[in-house]
Amino acid sequence: MAKVHFVSLGCPKNRVDAEHMLGITLAGGHTVVERPEEADAIIVNTCSFIGEAKKESVDAVLEMGQLKGETGAKLIVSGCMAQRYVGELEGALPEVDAFLGTSDYAKIEDVLAGFGLSSAAPKKKKLLPIVDGDAVPERNLVTTDLTFVAGCDLPRTNSMPRYTAYLKIAEGCDNTCAFCIIPTLRGKQRSRPIDDLVREAHMLAKDGVVELNLIAQDLTGYGHDLPGRPTLAQLLTALSAVPGIRWVRCMYMYPRTLSDALLDVMDKGQNTLPYFDIPTQHGSDRMLKLMKRGKDQKKLGELLSGVRDVVRSAVLRSTVIVGFPGEEEDDFEKLVAFAEQVRFERLGVFKYSDEEGTAAYDLEGKLPYRIKRARFDKLMRRQRKIHEEKNRALVGTVHEAIVEGTSEEHEWVMKGRLWSQAPEIDGMTYFNTTRELKAGELVYVEITEVKDYDVVATVLEEDDPRISEALPFGPRRADRATKAA
Repeated sequence: MAKVHFVSLGCPKNRVDAEHMLGITLAGGHTVVERPEEADAIIVNTCSFIGEAKKESVDAVLEMGQLKGETGAKLIVSGCMAQRYVGELEGALPEVDAFLGTSDYAKIEDVLAGFGLSSAAPKKKKLLPIVDGDAVPERNLVTTDLTFVAGCDLPRTNSMPRYTAYLKIAEGCDNTCAFCIIPTLRGKQRSRPIDDLVREAHMLAKDGVVELNLIAQDLTGYGHDLPGRPTLAQLLTALSAVPGIRWVRCMYMYPRTLSDALLDVMDKGQNTLPYFDIPTQHGSDRMLKLMKRGKDQKKLGELLSGVRDVVRSAVLRSTVIVGFPGEEEDDFEKLVAFAEQVRFERLGVFKYSDEEGTAAYDLEGKLPYRIKRARFDKLMRRQRKIHEEKNRALVGTVHEAIVEGTSEEHEWVMKGRLWSQAPEIDGMTYFNTTRELKAGELVYVEITEVKDYDVVATVLEEDDPRISEALPFGPRRADRATKAA
């Protein structure tokens, strides 16, 4: 059996793929080690979404390749960069022993068996090239048949803190955004059936997970490719019945029309958080058309205002791109005005990255980095002000929060997240309390102070009457009590 070290880069969807590889290796009897120097095999799960992600992935592969030269470990490169550039990488990175594409991660045990690092019988497909006349298996396992989607029966080990997990409800994407390479790397959308997802949710809950973060390239497109065309609203309703799952958060909601049924469950569901992660990408109609997005600025504004009108305590998170080819100053100012009109609680800003293989790659009007950087800085300054104002408005309000542990800055201060703060991407909450708190515990807090993107909160005693009003579920419980009466 092998000692295996994992390096996983990129988005949560990529992380779930790495968690399946982790689960498969552990199920195969292998040991996962934290120090790559101790490993018999090193797996680098790469990202290739934008230029910065590619550089990070290449740097990680080179670093592990140098280490491999010292220890003799096998080096396996998986994920989006392997899928996208395997032809070039095979020549440029001879230190890599195997490449696994985005539909190949479930074959990791076969790869280890091919290296003689597993008691499992290797598959007939070879894993490495012929060397010095000896028949050893093919190095390139990357497939162009992007149809695989993992189900709940494929081993998976959660790499997040035990109380929270990502649940990938679909693979691939059917949209054709001009700036995005994901459909090429991941294929068409393949949704998982509701019963399969509910089974996985039960498994995660059994392991102590109380917070599920639903992910996909296009959450609102969920189910259109399945028999009977199940919907995201139906999935959320089914997940509300899973014992132990207290929070369900939706992420990556493509901005198509949101059904009344979906808005209703986001407003009234027993564990569905009113958190809307909707990437709008721009606020100029001309740019949205060039980007091949499905709605203009007016329709986007109506969609988002409709969410706030219907769903109580709705939190809006979005991402936008500055410096897209052909973006004039007037287009950028329309984006700034759009962000100020909507007043997102959270806003991520990306500088356009020129990616070969996308429709935008062939567009004219590419902008120099200095202009993209200046626009990025200006929009982030505006959004920072909005974010601080939004946070200040929280002072005095009561919320559910999850405890994450001791703060890195102050060992006597506990930290966590409000229900409105998604893991890894949003701010933190620091707790004032004399109570002993445990990681994964859900508590009720009153916001007392704002510190930049973070907040400070006092943990309420269990008999505090304000708990019945705590957001986001207090008003929902009051509604149900009124209807029951």
